[in-house]
Amino acid sequence: MADGVAADPMGALLELAHDIVRISSDSNRAAGGGGEGGRGGDLFRKECADLVRKVSSLTSLFEEIRDLMGGCSSWTSPEDPWWSDLAAALQAAKRLLSVASIFDPASSSEGDAKKITFRFQRVTWKLEKALGELPYDQFNICEEVMEQVDLVRAQLKRAAGKYGPMNSNLLSRTMSQPSIKDLDLIQSGRAIGTLHIQNTQNVDHEVSAIFRSIPKPIALNRQSSDRTITVSTNLMASSKVCSSDADKNVLSASTQEENTDEKCSKEDKNSGAVTVPDDFLCPITLDIMRDPVIVATGQTYERSYIQRWIDNGNLTCPKTQQKLQNLTLTPNYVLRNLIIQWCSTHNIQQPTGIVNGKIKNIDGTFCDITGEMATIEALVLKLSGQSIVDIRTAVTEIRSLSKRRTENRILIAEAGAIPPLIRLLTSEDVLIQENAVTSILNLSIYEDNKGLIMLAGAVPSIVQVLRSGSMEARENAAATLFSLSLGDENKIIIGSSGAIPALVDLLQTGSTRGKKDAATALFNLCMYQGNRGRAVRAGIISALLMILTASGHCMVDEALVILSVLSSCHEAKAAIMKAGMIPVLIDLTRTGLSRNKENAAAILLSLCKRDAENLGCISRLGAVIPLTALARSGSERAKRKATSLLNLLHRHHKQTALDLS
Repeated sequence: MADGVAADPMGALLELAHDIVRISSDSNRAAGGGGEGGRGGDLFRKECADLVRKVSSLTSLFEEIRDLMGGCSSWTSPEDPWWSDLAAALQAAKRLLSVASIFDPASSSEGDAKKITFRFQRVTWKLEKALGELPYDQFNICEEVMEQVDLVRAQLKRAAGKYGPMNSNLLSRTMSQPSIKDLDLIQSGRAIGTLHIQNTQNVDHEVSAIFRSIPKPIALNRQSSDRTITVSTNLMASSKVCSSDADKNVLSASTQEENTDEKCSKEDKNSGAVTVPDDFLCPITLDIMRDPVIVATGQTYERSYIQRWIDNGNLTCPKTQQKLQNLTLTPNYVLRNLIIQWCSTHNIQQPTGIVNGKIKNIDGTFCDITGEMATIEALVLKLSGQSIVDIRTAVTEIRSLSKRRTENRILIAEAGAIPPLIRLLTSEDVLIQENAVTSILNLSIYEDNKGLIMLAGAVPSIVQVLRSGSMEARENAAATLFSLSLGDENKIIIGSSGAIPALVDLLQTGSTRGKKDAATALFNLCMYQGNRGRAVRAGIISALLMILTASGHCMVDEALVILSVLSSCHEAKAAIMKAGMIPVLIDLTRTGLSRNKENAAAILLSLCKRDAENLGCISRLGAVIPLTALARSGSERAKRKATSLLNLLHRHHKQTALDLS
């Protein structure tokens, strides 16, 4: 196997990345099947999905480098530091997902959960460091792939910043630890079922799991200890051992890991890191609570997460597993104020700016909002009433308030308006539906509200409005999807919800404003690679061709920008060629505005890379003359794209002449 790695090092990285995606898909299928032990891992579902999405996004980079190498292993080898660091980071991610995806809080301690959280931090640092060392200049990587890599690196950097600083000694030890230390059982007496990997086609299988609620924890049957445990022992090989032998090995690895985690935690404390009090963390997410509420058992949770738990039919306390005698959620104001004060003392971003009926201004002073809170709470109460007149009045006023100030958006969300507003999206009253979707759009402008809206399950109802609402409601539904899709994970959820066909339909049949809103949302959603195929299958290519050939020349900029993103997708390339779009693109390099020329050239270049047939096509259609002019007098980006394409055409002509001779 080592020989195989040396012969095809990038292929080895690709296989690792595919293994990571398969682990996620297998875990999600197990959860969906409801099999024994199949509902573990929900505590870290978000972290797992986020890690898988980042690794999946890197497959384009690995494929690009492998294709550019053309099978020549001398370009890189497993001895290269950047390659070995990247392989080690992917291996660590693979092992972490194998454990986190089946983690069961019901049969594990809080300390175990914290250790896994710390391991996510370490994997984030490993990936960020490895990608930072990759010699991008050595490979002629296309601009579209580099943009995707830059996005992943930015996400990793933000995630690393969220976790907090990791000093150089800790990072060095983390990067150099032997791979076996990353494998552990959550508890010494608990066995892990077989991690058998089966083929899957796409990371999109993870999406349904993200949509599902946090289910009730189920302890694994002790008889599962007879199952086979797959332990990764080198870069691309795994050995299967029976649990009787594996328990000893894995337990030893677990002990080493625990010691490492304890040392790392101590060093982290010594380096000035602040330890968050356990009482401030939601038992479900292990994040600092922003709206803590008390359930019937006396346990405190973050409101949005425990509400989602209850809404999906769970009638027990997630932490104690006791049956809830009632479903009342009582605000824990004392704890919320303690959290806010603690965050302020330690210079940590506060979950909310509201303290004792006052909201913090930009200059640090506080403004009394007791009256506004009472008004908004009364309006929110009316949203769930029986009177259509009262509902219509309340939702209209909330729309108006949410449009005016950031403080209002915070207060409206704090008052619990988001769930009833989502319910009103299905109202048969046109005015109520329009005002409800516009209110959600306004609320989503405030960053913290995006997560609350997604967590409340708003997307399916927004998509329904997008399909069948009035034109104003459809326009604002599209704008809402754009606003929500600014979150990277949300792109996956929205893309799997059926939103893309509805957006393509609005792009074709909507008003001018509706078309612009649809185009903006589609562009953002297609930044996630898995959504590009969905857009093509929904007919986006023909819709964009209609825009490019329309007499009014409206939205040509938007259409070309979307095409430039899609053109890196094989399915989109085939659809573009089939639609006969090449002559239109060539004409734009000749007669379009400066920005349109460079985008048209970029699309043509993407279509023709490693495709002799497409090169021959644009050559026959007379692309050389406008491309030559663009290479001389276009913008800097246009010059680069045109020159690269002319070089490809030159090599193609040369090869064609040799073949004929």
